[in-house]
Amino acid sequence: MNIIKFLESFTNEEMMRSEGSRRDSFGQFGKLGRNLALAAVPFGLATLTSKAFAADITPTPATPTGALQFALILEYLEDEFYRLGLESGVIPTGGRDEKVFMQIAAHESDHVAFLKNALGANAPAKPTFDFTVSGAFDPFNDNGIGQATAYAQFLALSQAFEDTGVRAYKGQAGNLITQPALLTAALQIHSVEARHASEVRRLRGLKGWITGNQRGAGMPDATQAVYNGEEVTNQAGFNTGGPFGADAGSEAYDEPLTTEQVVDIANLFIV
Repeated sequence: MNIIKFLESFTNEEMMRSEGSRRDSFGQFGKLGRNLALAAVPFGLATLTSKAFAADITPTPATPTGALQFALILEYLEDEFYRLGLESGVIPTGGRDEKVFMQIAAHESDHVAFLKNALGANAPAKPTFDFTVSGAFDPFNDNGIGQATAYAQFLALSQAFEDTGVRAYKGQAGNLITQPALLTAALQIHSVEARHASEVRRLRGLKGWITGNQRGAGMPDATQAVYNGEEVTNQAGFNTGGPFGADAGSEAYDEPLTTEQVVDIANLFIV
């Protein structure tokens, strides 16, 4: 079965006329997962893992299936990060922070299950992650640097991952534009990732949005790639920095990340 024809059949008139809830649309989208394995997908991404996946993913997300596979890798990363954070005890217990991260962790776990169900046999394998930034960080206090220091590093990495996720989903939207049902599902996840990013930034004492290309104090230098390009103030030929100033102009618009840019960022954390 041709994958494009299959996706076209999935986004039929009956589905597009429906006005169901977010849960209903996810349920409809789940039909894709039960049948996608029947479609011949000539990408070979399901056999790739770890850094090999990140290095070789560049040509594929120009397709709807490739975009979903790409999104799943990012969701794997976030899901494992929050699970390990909660299991490690680095997050202060009994307070608001713990409740926030328990909820975010539940969201990310749901996103992983959703995308794996959607992709079926074409879901890529989960890579092996390293959250130490090549040994510079200790976000789970594995080496005994102290809970306060480790938690500050955990927060910094959480910010980087969530800000990356927001820009990454935005960058893949164009690859889903021909499949409205898939685009809708991706945007439903994208908006939740944006809420995560805003909440985590506020936990770190920052604004809920990005100013210029600033990453904030305490972030690994390597994560600057997450913020490069956010300083843009020219939108559709209009200089938003003119009437509002460069900082406000950049804050008013979030810039997408290309596949190649996200791959470079993901490779920082893939063994």
